[in-house]
Order: sequence, then structure tokens, then C-alpha cells
Amino acid sequence: MDTKSSLTPEQSFFAVFCIESISDELQTTGDKVYKMLTEESDILDNYIIPHYDALHTQGKGYIINELIELMKEKGIQI
Repeated sequence: MDTKSSLTPEQSFFAVFCIESISDELQTTGDKVYKMLTEESDILDNYIIPHYDALHTQGKGYIINELIELMKEKGIQI
């Protein structure tokens, strides 16, 4: 499912927030995290965007931990 073309501005902002927050936590680049969430997994299109309504109401720490745990479950080398 390619949702990138139908994202709302809020969803786009939230996706960038997630990428930047994870990159800060993992001390890596946003480009690398973006690839982890799109090329190495389907987390951006099939988790972050579809669950935007629930996720964006959570705190930053919760969101980062939730996404990093999901990345590990998907076999992404952190």
C-alpha cells in the first residue's frame, strides 16, 4: 500500500517527526532511518501512517519505544 501520495499535511509532519526522533535516539541519520522504515520494512506505510490517529496522541518516548520495538520485531538491525 503506497500511502505517500495521499498523506495529509499532519501525517507527513508526523512521519518526519517519527523519523527524526528515531534517528536522534539511535544516533544515526534520518536517511538511514527512512530506509529502515520503507526499504527494510513496511513500517511507514503499514503502521505509522495507518495508525496516525492513535500514535500522534502518545508521548514522544512512547512513540520512539514502540517504533524501535517494531523495527526489532521486523528484523531490522538497530
